[in-house]
Amino acid sequence: MSYFEEAREFIAGGVNSPVRAFAGVGGEPVFIQSANGAWLETEDDRRLIDYVGSWGPMILGHGHPAVITAVKEAADSGLSFGAPSLIETRLAKKINEMMPSIERVRMVSSGTEATMSAIRLARGFTGRDKIIKFEGCYHGHSDSLLIKAGSGALTLGMPSSPGVPAGLAIHTLTLEFNDIEGVQQAFRELGDEIACVIVEPIAGNMNMVPPVDGFLETLRQSCTEHGAILILDEVMTGFRVAAGGAQSVCGITPDLTTIGKVVGGGLPAAAFGGRADIMASLAPDGPVYQAGTLSGNPLAMAAGLATLEAISKGGFFDALFTITRTLVDGLKACAEDNDIPLATECLGGMFGFVFTDDGPVRKFSQVATADIGRFKAFFHGMLAEGVYLAPSAFEAGFVSSAHGDEEITQTLEAANKVMASLRA
Repeated sequence: MSYFEEAREFIAGGVNSPVRAFAGVGGEPVFIQSANGAWLETEDDRRLIDYVGSWGPMILGHGHPAVITAVKEAADSGLSFGAPSLIETRLAKKINEMMPSIERVRMVSSGTEATMSAIRLARGFTGRDKIIKFEGCYHGHSDSLLIKAGSGALTLGMPSSPGVPAGLAIHTLTLEFNDIEGVQQAFRELGDEIACVIVEPIAGNMNMVPPVDGFLETLRQSCTEHGAILILDEVMTGFRVAAGGAQSVCGITPDLTTIGKVVGGGLPAAAFGGRADIMASLAPDGPVYQAGTLSGNPLAMAAGLATLEAISKGGFFDALFTITRTLVDGLKACAEDNDIPLATECLGGMFGFVFTDDGPVRKFSQVATADIGRFKAFFHGMLAEGVYLAPSAFEAGFVSSAHGDEEITQTLEAANKVMASLRA
């Protein structure tokens, strides 16, 4: 019996998060025994260069000494208190220092919890019900956000998962990412009913798709004019593409921001925050209720603070982007050498690639119509060569500061070999 078969006997689907099951690429998932730096060790004794990084948090690589030391010291004092501790305030101050739009913050335990709570807060603060989200952006699995797009800009969507009440669709507008006119139309017709717009400033759940010029600016202007709340979902991009997140790169100041992944340093932690007047509506100061038994867990706070302190050092992101750019440029060159169409993107320690000649990729439909079959073959070919990529054509990849010349060279040698086998 394989590890996966045994897991399926006791765990729903054999995994505790769906994408881990390799359903998007076929085959059985690898089971990880340990990790260090840029490398994974599997239960079947393989050593893999890791470009998943626990889906983003491991910006310093696995087992970074400063993070491990911080967690061990925190554990010596207790695993959970359910009461305030100073490490929570220290991390909150660090978040504000790096991302000044977050004037007040509330710690939670997952990105889903952060986005769900931010939307509830926006609705409570504005007294409105409708929200705008965008096709291809993922904001966690709360009910209001699992609504797929309708047939037109203002056509009501439908739940994209059983268990989500159809009635929620009347409050959720799903527009096309980077469609400026669609946003303007929605606000012209429904502006006084819209509580908030939530968007990934750089989409990372339809591969990696940056905003077109004017898109985020249109969201900011429309929200301001109509009294809606702009929520930037930086669960993935926050402290990953730049020290100040994507908002610092794009020059957009949101009303609320959700952050996760890097902010927990590899432990379960996330947060949402923003304007002080909006955050004042949260209990216990205000009427909008939100709570969490393990929110502000001291181990997660220690790991997050150690990580943010490390990436705040001068030159960190310049070096990280240099190594990421080397990887992405190398992948592009391998594809060109083998006459394979490939569109690529990267920023900070985040990257994406799509097997398509319809580049640059700026909307979900371009990813959906790309050569997914070639991606699957590439994924398995790279895995056989000792390189672990995200097991889905719709996920971004991540480079850490632990990736060096050795890892990049080995990755590109593998990529050239695999792409040669995929040549049309």
